[in-house]
Amino acid sequence: MSGIRTIELEPIGYISTPFKSKPEAPHQPDPVVGVEGIVKLLPGHNYEQALEDLDSIEKIWLIYWFDRNPNWKPKVLVPRGPRVKRGVFATRSPHRPNPIGLSLVDLVCVEGLTLRVRNIDLLDGTPILDIKPYLPSVEAYPNANTGWIASAELAHQNPKYQIEYSELAMEQLTFLAGQEIALKPRIERVLIYDPNPHPYKRIEQSIDGFVQAIRGWRVYFKIIENSVTVTEIQTGYTEESFSTGEELADDKAQRMFRDAFRQVSA
Repeated sequence: MSGIRTIELEPIGYISTPFKSKPEAPHQPDPVVGVEGIVKLLPGHNYEQALEDLDSIEKIWLIYWFDRNPNWKPKVLVPRGPRVKRGVFATRSPHRPNPIGLSLVDLVCVEGLTLRVRNIDLLDGTPILDIKPYLPSVEAYPNANTGWIASAELAHQNPKYQIEYSELAMEQLTFLAGQEIALKPRIERVLIYDPNPHPYKRIEQSIDGFVQAIRGWRVYFKIIENSVTVTEIQTGYTEESFSTGEELADDKAQRMFRDAFRQVSA
């Protein structure tokens, strides 16, 4: 045992992504969505030479620091499978003793000290600690036993609920799509598998059903057996928030939506 008490790490750069808060980011990279991000390495460290030959590689590992996690938890509630807590070392949870993250992403291109990557799940401004190439010959074991994760993933592959929309909800989703706010696929990605209350999925019980929080939006729905009916979309902001002049998430769309559907209440 070496007796090392502390280890100092310095970021090699930072990533820019569309995900400004934890609830917005997927729990794992999602190749269906294909969200892109920009990694900018810090100048003055000879990283230009370190990036040589990387542009011929299709997939890379980003090693990073979960800088917005102030503490760690020995057991965590995972977003998939039964609502039981798992040992953190058996999960990919960010609540770790040393909050180091690992994400496999597609490398789109390298330009100077900038890397454009795709299929990301990192928050905007996350510190990048290292970059490594993905090696299928030594890192891909598709038949490896993954224990409880295999059961959870199998359940997640088989949709259990049919999603329906009220006339009002469809009108609202169409309105938001016109403002480039694509809520419908994000709603269905969660509710089609398990629409029951869950803190990681930001689903809570409401007065007359349930509500799912997606960034600054609130999705109201009801569950009847294996059917989920989305009844209405609402803004997640109060009238006070609109009147103070603070910048809201999806600010322009929020204000237009409020004006268009002001009389609606769930």
